[in-house]
Parts: sequence; structure tokens; C-alpha cells
Amino acid sequence: SELLPYNMNLIHINPDEMMLMYHRMGPECWDGRYNIAFWLWELEEIPEHWKKYFPMLDEIWTPSEFISRNLRKVTDLPVYTMPYCVEAPVDEQIDRTYFKLPEDQFLFLVMYDSNSTIERKNPTGAIRAFRAAFKNNPDVGLIIKINNAKQKDMDQLGRWLKDCPNVYYITDTLSKVEVNSLIFLADVFISLHRAEGFGLVMAEAMIVGTPVIATNWSSNTEFMNPDVACMVDCTFTQLEKDSPPYKKGARWADPDIRMAAKYMRKLYKDREFYEKIRQSAQDYIKEKLSMEQAVNRIRKRIGEIYESFERDL
Repeated sequence: SELLPYNMNLIHINPDEMMLMYHRMGPECWDGRYNIAFWLWELEEIPEHWKKYFPMLDEIWTPSEFISRNLRKVTDLPVYTMPYCVEAPVDEQIDRTYFKLPEDQFLFLVMYDSNSTIERKNPTGAIRAFRAAFKNNPDVGLIIKINNAKQKDMDQLGRWLKDCPNVYYITDTLSKVEVNSLIFLADVFISLHRAEGFGLVMAEAMIVGTPVIATNWSSNTEFMNPDVACMVDCTFTQLEKDSPPYKKGARWADPDIRMAAKYMRKLYKDREFYEKIRQSAQDYIKEKLSMEQAVNRIRKRIGEIYESFERDL
């Protein structure tokens, strides 16, 4: 709908599109309303140019306390953490043959979007861990799902995976249900990211019952812990050069590849451990990121805002 019947706007776009939206919609859509931005960011350092958008807003929401905490360092606006509700419906008619995947291999899944930067998503780390854990093991495979795959990315992956058997690339654009089904069909999802603004795919893997190996840093740690996932230790490095949209000097994680490889082997060999992680994660995430939790948080905050309107009258 193009209608804006309420006196409150929830603007779920990142700052780089704020001015475009302002001009497209016109000031009458903003003026006299309570404007809430819902923003995501992956690193501790908030971009300097975001600050020019603060005067357009009354408050900011984010899906993780990691982002909220970093924003509070640079603005006096109220900042509230509003985690997403996560649901991941699958199509039970979709099986591995649908994706041209083998039925008889233990499959790890790595997933990233080239537009989210290959450096931050760090599929290289997962590949290195896979090679260290299962060199020439015919019973284990690696799925690499890439959105917006570029030829240079495919060439780079080819070099990293040279002489590595049982690697399956999926570059097709899939529906959300197809993606959820792919995650469900994998035995393990692995994300050795350097930073996450939320970590949606990890949450979706947990909710469909696929164990997760993940870097123990940034926003995903707010819905993951060692009881429900394989959390990989990390050290920290600084960017030696700009990696757009991230600036030189920013800090991000460097996950422990040997520890990740150890978890990969344990999930493959230890069925009892595998089932414990799978079931614990599914139970935990359904409660932690439920629709009820999300609705209650939003209802509570909107109620507080309207109470403040009444006090100001």
C-alpha cells in the first residue's frame, strides 16, 4: 500500500537508501510522524556518514544488541533491540536429487551472497576447515550455495578447491522455501563469518534441525551458545585495506580453522553428539526467536511511545 494512515513510521532500510526514500515519498510522509529506523550493521565501527541521518529519526531499532550497543556510542537517539521472529517452512517433496546432490554422503553446507562480500562471509575459512577435516574422504561432501555468483568468485573457489572431491556448487536463484529445504537436507551448516549483523541462515538452520558450526562472535551469539551449536573460537584482525562497505582499520573476527575442522569431524563421527546439538538447537531457537516474543517486544515499545505522546499533550 502507498497509504500511510498512521502517525508512526517503521523504516526497515539501511542508511544508504534513506535519502532516496525521503525524496521519493516526500517530506509530508515524514513530518509530524514518529520515525523509527530499523538498521543492520556487521562491525563495531559505525560508518561516519550514518550520522547525518540521525536528525531524520526519533529512534532506532536493530535485530541485535551487538548493533544497538555500537550505535549507542555514536547517537543520543533511543536505540532498542528487536530480534526477528524466525520461521523456515520447508517443502517435504524436495529431496537431495532435486538439487543434484548425493544421497549417500554426509554433506556440509556453506552459503553466502557475493553482494554481502566474500571477505566478511569468509567461505575460505569453511573450505580450509573442510579440507583439513576430510582430505579425500569419499563419504563426505561440501555444498557451496552462492547468490549473485560472479565469475571471479567461481574462479577463486575453483583454485581453493582444486583436487578436492565431492564439492557441489549451487548458483541458481532459489525461492525461500527451496533455500530452507536445502538447509534442511544438509547434515551441517557452517558459517566461519568474520562478523554478522544478525545471522539469519544460522537461525534458520537451527529451526529446521540442522546443526550449526559458527564463529563465536558478533550478533549470532545472541541466539547461539555452546549447548546448542558448535561455537568456534576466534582472534581479531584489522582490515589492512578498504573492503567496501567496510573501512581500513575496522576490527573483525579470524575464526580458528583447526577448531572448526575438529567440530566437523565430531559431528560426522559422533552420532550422539550430533543428535544432542540438533535437538537442543531446535528447541531453543523456537522459543528464543518465536513470533510471540517478537510481537510482545514490539507491542510493548509501541505502547510506551503512545504513552509518551499522551504525556506530551
